[in-house]
Amino acid sequence: MRARPEDAGEILTVQRAAYVTEAQLYGDPFIAPLIESVGQVAEAIATGTVLKAVAGPRIVGAVRGRLTGTTCLVGRLVVAPDRQRQGIGSALLTALHDSVPEAAAFDLFTGHLSEGNLRLYRRLGYRETRRERVADHLTLVHLRWER
Repeated sequence: MRARPEDAGEILTVQRAAYVTEAQLYGDPFIAPLIESVGQVAEAIATGTVLKAVAGPRIVGAVRGRLTGTTCLVGRLVVAPDRQRQGIGSALLTALHDSVPEAAAFDLFTGHLSEGNLRLYRRLGYRETRRERVADHLTLVHLRWER
């Protein structure tokens, strides 16, 4: 379901909880998802496609998409730590594919050490397109899913 601007605070809370393990994995507490503000999340909701997964009254996951030409740029796929490995991430990405039918392709990236993320994306049909070394401790793996 689509996120609303008033969901920004709760989505940011889930995002921070989900990205703590990534920050620990790469030894970097200043990764963008952890230092983003609630205003920036609200702006993403207002200007792109942001979907949320809910369990009762609680937001347990979210994903962002922004259409650029015929490609949807996917970002911030997050699932609350206590709800991971239950299919929520897969469901969110599939829902994003359905929510942006005009996109011919979906691009995303993750860190080279993020094996769980890489497994998920590959299982859903994403294919690696390139690797980009951005720091001594981090190489980004870029992936694409095409219709």
